Amino acid sequence: MLIGTHLLQNRLILAPMAGVTDRPFRQLCRRHGAALAVSEMVSADTSLYASRKTQKRLDHQGETGPISVQIVGNDPRRMAEAARANVDLGAEIIDINMGCPKKKVCKVAAGSALLRDEALVGRILEAVVSAVPVPVTLKIRTGWSPEQRNAVHIARIAEEAGIQALAIHGRTRACGFSGEAEYRTIARVKQEVKIPIIANGDIDSPLKARQVLETTRADALMIGRAAQGRPWIFGEIYHFLRTGTEPPPRSTEWIRATLLEHLDALYTFYGREHGVRIARKHIAWYSRTQPGGSHFRQQVNQAQTVHHQTRLIEQYFDRLADREHAA
Repeated sequence: MLIGTHLLQNRLILAPMAGVTDRPFRQLCRRHGAALAVSEMVSADTSLYASRKTQKRLDHQGETGPISVQIVGNDPRRMAEAARANVDLGAEIIDINMGCPKKKVCKVAAGSALLRDEALVGRILEAVVSAVPVPVTLKIRTGWSPEQRNAVHIARIAEEAGIQALAIHGRTRACGFSGEAEYRTIARVKQEVKIPIIANGDIDSPLKARQVLETTRADALMIGRAAQGRPWIFGEIYHFLRTGTEPPPRSTEWIRATLLEHLDALYTFYGREHGVRIARKHIAWYSRTQPGGSHFRQQVNQAQTVHHQTRLIEQYFDRLADREHAA
């Protein structure tokens, strides 16, 4: 799939997720088969770019391209400024967030709240597209509420403004993450516009990925929560779409090695003390489907040092491996 001049190697994209898709996680998902990994959302308020938190979000050192950075805001001028600033910092694709359903984002009329103001949507898209020499993409939901599904109209506005690809989450803002994603609206959008359409929402297995592609005829898939603790899902889906067969399940030893590789990258990126805290949620995701995971998480959440954290992980996965070999 092409996004501007960038030819993606497959049709699988890591969704931007605040507090999750930092550089270590993006790089890990890319190594395991994601053709593109979109950054955590960055505020359009460039005065915040000196903060430690934002500096980490703006750090793309050593990252495999194309580098896609998502910006969030509601003012066309500030969004354009943020786009230019991020291109100067290495962004090769600018993604605009009009899909976040969180209250703290929507209460300032950003994220998916913008879907209620189509005129403003158009002004923001035109301002950002005209501000930068790189492709601009957009992420939305199907609408503000089930009674106000306007994704088709938003898609037409986006196409006219010069947006190069459109990702659609199959829920409205009012739905949050509850219930099941619906794909009929995405299929309708695909029929109405010519720009690439990326389907998003509840894609958690190779079989579901194929079903969503068949239902929507989308050009690509975007995967978010299913990649948490399972960054290799991209490789599994790619293998299935290419061969029609699912790869064998990952061994316990393989999962442990992947987790420890991930944690080592977190410790390096954030520093050992902060890295230990950041690592806890990822460890929880890696262990959520494993036997005895709840007790293990209680233990590992008490660990204050890299040594203690990694030792608990090694002991836990050693027990799992022994059980696996004995079965």
